[in-house]
Amino acid sequence: MKYIQSDKAPKVVGPYSQAIEANGLVFCSGQIGIDPDAGTLVEGIENQTKQVLDNLKHVLEEAGSGLEKVVKSTVYLSDISDYSKMNEIYSQYFTDHKPARAAFAVAALPLKALIEIEMVAVK
Repeated sequence: MKYIQSDKAPKVVGPYSQAIEANGLVFCSGQIGIDPDAGTLVEGIENQTKQVLDNLKHVLEEAGSGLEKVVKSTVYLSDISDYSKMNEIYSQYFTDHKPARAAFAVAALPLKALIEIEMVAVK
């Protein structure tokens, strides 16, 4: 088992890791749309979705994987009416490769984020 930490993604704010590599799989913790340079949440569902996916991309790359190796993602939305806007951005990151996915609304997300995504990828 190996702990993964990318300096290109936001630092964790609790007792967890950005990702864990185990048995050829990379398990990425949920990311919200924090700009790692500014340390603040970006505005709007489209920008937050882009930032989340960029953050996850950096964590996966640090682990020697990538978005093209994602097998499963879970999307948490604070408002299910943002589903189509999220899908528009998400589909730009997953064009030919389309991992299994679940997406649903939750009561609230950390820092009042609009979206959080977690992923599992192969190494």
